[in-house]
Amino acid sequence: MLHVKFYCLSLTLYNIVAGEDSSYCNKFTNDCHAMEHQTESGTALAVVPYTEGRLLPHHRPTRDFHLGGHDIHIQQDWGTLGVAAVVWDAAIVLCEYLELHPEVVGQKQVVELGAGTGLVGIVASYLGGHVTVTERREAMANLRKMVDSNTVDSCPGSITAKELDWTTDLSPHPQYDVILGADIVYIEDTFQALLRTLVHTAREDTVVLLSCRIRYDRDLHFLTLLESHFVVDQIHYDKSRDIKIFSAKKIKIKT
Repeated sequence: MLHVKFYCLSLTLYNIVAGEDSSYCNKFTNDCHAMEHQTESGTALAVVPYTEGRLLPHHRPTRDFHLGGHDIHIQQDWGTLGVAAVVWDAAIVLCEYLELHPEVVGQKQVVELGAGTGLVGIVASYLGGHVTVTERREAMANLRKMVDSNTVDSCPGSITAKELDWTTDLSPHPQYDVILGADIVYIEDTFQALLRTLVHTAREDTVVLLSCRIRYDRDLHFLTLLESHFVVDQIHYDKSRDIKIFSAKKIKIKT
């Protein structure tokens, strides 16, 4: 049985799935392009066929992890929320990196941008961070559910979920010691808004960690944009998953 789900995002999102398993998704490429529409606001509607018979990791209803010293149970909702409610490899790699370097988040004020299921933020709280996981309004209910269901009494840190839309007024949002982002660099139309959010939420001593798969030249273009405000370095590469982690620190303004 074939279920067709509509996602109010750019068709670029479809290519994320292809990056995870191109053999499965390439056969749907022509159909997806044929069924792409424009809303009144100009945002593309990508029609992504969803086959229940073959479940890739991001299609599974649940996924279980042992990270940060605790078991984590994540409910995924690809059919309703798409990319905002599944766990991508970039999130897993960033969690594993934080496990090796807990001092990055320990007792720090941490924000995760575009948190999705909140896996990275949950692990950061297990490692002692005081974490705010953020998402768009549409994904907040699922994010809060994942945070609540994976809260542990022995956690040395803390975690809360808060709505943050990169395109809206950012003045209510504070600056943080650490900013985390897993696979949030993929839609070119959001690059300026993401850059604006990073600039707003970072101090000169803030550590920004972005974990991503570089799929297209446009992804590299975002790193170029980032370098206009930050010093950017690649600090980790997971070859098996083709995931890179970049560290960024705000360029100090000379006085």
